[in-house]
Amino acid sequence: MSVSVETAAVPVAGGAAVGTPSTRRPGAWQKKLPTVLGSLLVLVVFLAAWEWGPAAMGMPEFILPKFSRVVQESVLMWNSSDLLMHFGITAFEVFVGFLLGALLGLAVGVVLGLSPTTESIFSPYILALQIAPKVAFAPLFVMWLGYTIYPKILVAVLIVFFPVMINVLSAVRTVDPDLVNLVRTLNAGRVQIFRLVEFPSAMPALFSGLRIASTLAVIGVTVGELVGGNMGLGYLLVDGEGQGNTSAVFVAIAALTLIGIVAYAAVVWAEKRVLHYMPRAATSTV
Repeated sequence: MSVSVETAAVPVAGGAAVGTPSTRRPGAWQKKLPTVLGSLLVLVVFLAAWEWGPAAMGMPEFILPKFSRVVQESVLMWNSSDLLMHFGITAFEVFVGFLLGALLGLAVGVVLGLSPTTESIFSPYILALQIAPKVAFAPLFVMWLGYTIYPKILVAVLIVFFPVMINVLSAVRTVDPDLVNLVRTLNAGRVQIFRLVEFPSAMPALFSGLRIASTLAVIGVTVGELVGGNMGLGYLLVDGEGQGNTSAVFVAIAALTLIGIVAYAAVVWAEKRVLHYMPRAATSTV
């Protein structure tokens, strides 16, 4: 014989009822705890393999230095090579290049999405610009603008532009026509249709493009610094390579990775704030 047990609701001061502790749902931190612990375990295993793996395989440090040696080199570069200054320059270039490229991609994507004729005219040239290797533009920008931050920012803008533009263009083109017709029946003008229907519908696709662009911006700036830079993490990377200092190269790569992670996390944070009304699965990080 089965016995059904019901949980009694306990009134609280605000008038709401709260179930007994056995029926309460686990908090958000309890749900994320296994994932966080799993990620930390993977990190510990990776760092342990990096620390003792090369020596166990008989690999010399000038090919693959151990983790502790890279940490020591990072401290040395912090004290003697202005690592923080170079880090800040690269981060600034990434931020400006990402911002300008995203705004340009958003504007062009909206214009082409709203006007098929304009897209037909300009799409061959935009496609040619995207197909052309961006590394080839970096020396040209250096010749035009010198060894300044502007060539690096321009390369980042070129790389960021296309994924944002194509995502916005596709989203504007696939807006539900029933929503557009509904707003038109309410005597909405063209600007109101765009503001109330088309632009909000394009926001998820825009943030998808921004996620991709946030990582590509780091690649663009690094390419610019490798080709013609006297400042930034790319310059430190080339300098470490020239000296045969593998640990310095790893430090520069780790710093560039950190910038990319921060940029990506900032986009995800903004996405969750802007698209808070969407289902959680649609705005998860990975």
